[in-house]
Order: sequence, then C-alpha cells, then structure tokens
Amino acid sequence: MSMSVVARVAVLAAVIGIAGPCPAITIGGGGSKSTDCLLALQADVNYPLGTEKQVRCVDGDPSCDDDLTVNGVCNLRVAVCANSTYNLADCTLSGLSSVSVEHAVDTPLDLKFDPDFLALQNLINNDFTFPVNAADSCTGTAIIGVNIKGPLGSNNACSRQKKKLKIRSLSTSGPQGTKEDEDTLKLYCDPAPVNGCDPQTLFASTFDRMQKQIFNQSCALSGCHDSSQQAGSLLLETGAAYTNLVNHAADNPSAVTAGWLRVDPTFPDTSFLFHKIEGDLPDGSYGVRMPRNQPKLNGTLRDIIEKWITAGAPQNTWVPGTF
Repeated sequence: MSMSVVARVAVLAAVIGIAGPCPAITIGGGGSKSTDCLLALQADVNYPLGTEKQVRCVDGDPSCDDDLTVNGVCNLRVAVCANSTYNLADCTLSGLSSVSVEHAVDTPLDLKFDPDFLALQNLINNDFTFPVNAADSCTGTAIIGVNIKGPLGSNNACSRQKKKLKIRSLSTSGPQGTKEDEDTLKLYCDPAPVNGCDPQTLFASTFDRMQKQIFNQSCALSGCHDSSQQAGSLLLETGAAYTNLVNHAADNPSAVTAGWLRVDPTFPDTSFLFHKIEGDLPDGSYGVRMPRNQPKLNGTLRDIIEKWITAGAPQNTWVPGTF
C-alpha cells in the first residue's frame, strides 16, 4: 500500500530537516552577487536548511513532486525570473538580453540533452520578449523530471539520483555594459520509503518497466532513438517502441541476412535487440553495442529483456522474474 500524503511529508521533513511543505522560493543560483539578480530561479528549494540552494524531493511527496504519485520519478517545479529584486542590496541589473539553458538542444553532439531542459528553454523564449527590462518578470512553471536510480539487483534496490540545471544569461542593454549571470540548481529525487522501489508499484508491466527504466533513460536520447534522430530507423520513445521492435524487421543488412528480427518473440538468439544490448555481435557489420558510447546496460536490465523476449514479448503483462 502506498504511503499516505501526510506520512510522506513527515518523512521528507525528517530527511532534510524542515517542518513541512515548502513553497517555491527565489534563489540566485550561485552566480556573482553583483550579477545574480539578472536571472533568478523559483523552485521548491529546501536544502541545506537556512541557505537553501537545492531541491531534495521524495518520490510522491506533495511539497515537491508535482504528480503526487509514487512512480519512480519526481516532477519538480522550476520557473525563472528576470531582473529579480530578491537581493536588491547587492545587484540592480536590468536589461536581460538572452537566456541559454544548458543541454537544451537536441543534437548528436550533446549526449546530455534533456527534453525537460528544452521545455524550459521554450518556456523562457515564449514568456520573455527580449530585452526584458521590467523588474521581477517571471516565466510560468516548467516541470523537470528526475528519476530515482533503480530498481536494480535481485533485491530491487533503489537510491537517490540527481540532475543539474545550468542556465547562462546575458545583459547587453544595461548602464553597466555587458554582464553575464550563471545559475545552477541541483535537483534530487529519493525513492519513497514505502513501496518506493517495488517494480509493480512503479510500473504497469514488464514492457512498461523496460520503457521507463531502459529505453527512456538510455536509448530514446539525443543522437540515438528519439524522434529527432531515429538512429537505424528505430524510434524507442513511449508509445512507439513496442511496435517498432516486436516482429519488426531489423534495419541492419547483416541482421536481415541472418534472419533476425529486432525482437523475435520467444527467441532471444534471433532478436537483434538482445545481441545489441549484450554486445555479442558476430562482427562489425552488425554495428556496435548499445547504448552507444555508454557503459554496458546493468545486468538486471539485460536479464529482464532476455526473460521478456523468451516469454513471448508481451506488451501489457508481467513476466515472472522481472518484478
């Protein structure tokens, strides 16, 4: 049974030393005090106590997780404000000319591209008309998802995971000349203390677990199998992955000659996906191990893929040994 809202808030308070839910507050993001007001961040920052600079959220906690659900991801609320007056004594800049969110451009060269950062960049571009001269001009709220790490291993262990949001802002129209502000916000997600690492709480089926824990985090990324690139003519985003894999011909000529499908239900040995993630490809004509340019997929996750294929690659049910 999932933990109650009240209990989750109490646990979060115990973990980070606060007395209850935190409203969004404004922080500078760690830049120079003389330029830190050019762009400020609004978020549910709650750590460390007294000098809040980070968001540390427990999955499902209503004080910070926007979806209020124990599902393996914290959906964290972030907005930005131009020409902030939060530290008026140290900074009086105005004239915000440009804002750039790091890892917000989907190109093969940026392996850290994050669609949530792109969404924040688009929000900034839509809500601000540059140059921005008015004080405390704020965007709407963007949602940045941070997954927990896991579940992994025979005991389905989980742990905290983080993202780092980094934004560079420029002022070219103020009386002080060209000024730059750099803001950083660390965003953490902790597993819920009750059922927070149970696969059947976090996912709806074996394939849903594969989609959220494998494809979304290691495959449907910039330069790989996302909607922008579709490497190997393969799209592995939510809603497309299953039909693009199961009983689908491989795009690689050597795999086709060998009689392999991308996923051949009940037959891992003739499933291209299985060999790509295992890295036991016969020769270079079959391509390289996946995920490309990343560490080999965790053994727990490779085992789930093999068991799923052997069980007939079902879309909406659980395969024994995968939960």
